[in-house]
Formats: sequence, structure tokens, C-alpha cells
Amino acid sequence: MSRPVLAILTVTCAVAVGNVYFPQAIVPLVAAGLRLAPDAGALVVTATQAGYTAGIVLLVPLGDRLPHRPFLVALLALTGLGLLAAGSAPALPSLVAASALVGLTTVAAPVVGPLAAGLAAPGRRGAVIGTLLSGSTGGMLLARTFSGTLGEWLGWRAPYLVAAALALLLAAALAVTVPVTAPVEEPVKGPVRGPVKGPVTTASARRPYLALLAGPLRLLRTEPDLRRSCAYQAAVFAGFSAVWTCLALLLTGPAYGLGAQAVGMLALVGAATMLCTPLAGRLVDRHGPDPVNLVCMLGVLLSAAMLAAGSLGGAGGLAALVAGTLLLDVAMQSGMVANQARIYALRPDARSRLNTAYMTCAYLGGSAGSWLGVRVWSAAGWPGVCALAGLLTALVLTRHLPAVYGPGPRRRSAGTREARGAARPEFRRSRR
Repeated sequence: MSRPVLAILTVTCAVAVGNVYFPQAIVPLVAAGLRLAPDAGALVVTATQAGYTAGIVLLVPLGDRLPHRPFLVALLALTGLGLLAAGSAPALPSLVAASALVGLTTVAAPVVGPLAAGLAAPGRRGAVIGTLLSGSTGGMLLARTFSGTLGEWLGWRAPYLVAAALALLLAAALAVTVPVTAPVEEPVKGPVRGPVKGPVTTASARRPYLALLAGPLRLLRTEPDLRRSCAYQAAVFAGFSAVWTCLALLLTGPAYGLGAQAVGMLALVGAATMLCTPLAGRLVDRHGPDPVNLVCMLGVLLSAAMLAAGSLGGAGGLAALVAGTLLLDVAMQSGMVANQARIYALRPDARSRLNTAYMTCAYLGGSAGSWLGVRVWSAAGWPGVCALAGLLTALVLTRHLPAVYGPGPRRRSAGTREARGAARPEFRRSRR
């Protein structure tokens, strides 16, 4: 993993994730440009996000079957063509269809993660994951600003055409910079007959596509560390989504009386996570994912208490919201670095399927958190939303503490074992 390769993979994550979020800022411009009702343009955002979810489920597992470089190049090329089609769409139906294609194929970031985990040395894997996540965060935050500014200046089609050019340029750059890799061979299970001189494997590239799609469910059933990583991220992301869903209601309500622009300005506070996630990755490399998860969960609990003070209003309440959202963003993203480092160490031959299971659970948690947050807001207001975020984190914290401080021999996570060169062998040789 050279620095130029890491840099271009980080940019790839930023551009791919940005394609999901930049349409949000130009919804009014799309509606005006196509002479639609003001809310009709929101279908573009919905189609992009639905396509992205489908891409995670249907395409990301192929990373365990296909060589990564041509797979990434194909995804980015298809994304670029979809963006060109969207930027040239004459009417809403064709724009929605092109947006769904963009969402389906712009899943380069979940594919890059397993690729980078395989290229990085075990002792640097956390730092690499943190760097890639900082790119994804930057793409998510900057894409809205980029598309909104460019759209106001040149019209709603311009962001699509510029994004298409970026995707196609990245496809060409990846074709010549990313090392050639092959799918990791899957260990044979069961007795091996005859003398063995080395690992006996079966090519995972021959695994049928339907078996790859079912793989994430099988891994959830068989890998306890995957299950708890998914539970951690789903719970924390649910609280995160509940807070951010209801934050606009708080800021635009009687306590503050601010406009929607204030929510966007407050979201820029999250840019600090671009600097914190690489640091979190280095801490994971040094101490393992479990201690980092513990600190992150405690950070979420503290942020929930700080955010609750935001219901007071005024300058003091606004300061509490800024500090609380900053801590919440840093804790959530840093915990994600720890969780991904743990799951990538479990099965080198199944990293894409592990990531599919993990990302699907995380997004399901986020969707549930948004739904719960609105209902808690209606019943208990902002303090109730903050209590919900704290309660969800406290539940997984009770699950996590025995993993770190449980009775009996101290159990180290798979990520720590592998980082120290003591990973458990996937199979043992058998004698005649």
C-alpha cells in the first residue's frame, strides 16, 4: 500500500460517496429546470439512495469473486455513463432512471475498503481504514456545497456533468495505478487426504453468484465478532440519525427560530471527523478495536448529555449543540473504523461479504433511528431524542463490556491478534 495508491483510493471513496449526496442540494433547481412541482425533484434523491442500497446488496459481494481493479474500473465507468445520462435527461422519468443507475453503481467505497484491507499490512490496517473513511466523509460533506454552488451558477445539469467527468477520469487512473489482485482463496473445510505441502484451497472465484448474495447472512450466523460489530454500528448510527433528523425541527422551532441554512452550517462541524478518523485508525492498530469502541461508546453517551442542554435555547444551548454534534460525529465515525478493522480481520476470503453484512445492518439501524426519532420528538421533544441516542448506546455498551473485561482469560479481538501477527490459522494440515 503505497501513498499514491492510498491517495487515489481515498479520492475514489470521496467521489463515489459524493455522488449519493450531491443531488440533495439541487432538488429545487431540478424541479424548476424541468418545470415540476417543488417536491417532485425529491424523487431523484430517493432513486439514488434506493439504487445505492441495492448496489451494496447486489454488487459489493462480487468483490470476493472478481479481481478488484477491473471491478472498480467497470463500476466507475458505469457511474460516469449514468451521470452523463442524468445530466442530459429531458424529463423526470429518465432522470429518475439514470439516478437509480448512478446509485446502483457508485458503490466503489464499499469495494475499496476490502481491497485496501488486503493491500495494507496488518499493523497499518486501522490507519488505512481511517484515511479512507475521512475521504468518504469529505465527499459526503463537500458534495452538497459543490453541487449547490455549481448548480446556482450553471444550472442543475452542470453538477451531473462535472461528476461524470470525475468518475470517468478516476476509472482511467485506477486502471493504471491500483495493483492487480486476485480473489483470496477460501480454505477447504473437512479432512484433507494425502500428504500436504501447503494450504489446500478452492477458488472462491468459482462460487455461484446466488451463493455470494447469501454469504452475508451465513457470515452473520457464524461470526460472533461480525454480529457484535453490526450491533454496535446499528445502535450508534440509529442514535446519530435520530439526532440529525430532529435537529432541524429544534433549530427551526420556537427555541431558536433559525432557518434551514443553520442546519447545513452545523453539519459542517462534522468535517472535523476527516482529521480524527485516521488518528482513530492508528489507535486501533496500536491497542485493538475493542478499547477504541469502548471510548467511542462513552463519547456518544457524553454527547447525548451535552445535546440535551441544547433544549435550553440561546447562545448557551447553541454552543452545547455544536459541541455535542461534533463529539457525536467523531465518536460514531471512529467507532466505525474500529468495527471495520475487526470484521476485515475475520475472513480474508470474504471481506466484501463481511462489509455487505456490516453496511446493510448499519443502514437499517440508521433508517430505524430516523423513524424512531421523529416519533420520540412528537412524544417527548428534544430531551427525549437525546435520551433515545443515549439508551441505544447504553444497550450495546452492556454487550461490549464483557467482551473487554469479561471473566476468564482475556479475549482479544481478531483485529488485535492479526495486527500482532498471531492470527488464528484458518485450517490445520492433516496427516495421512
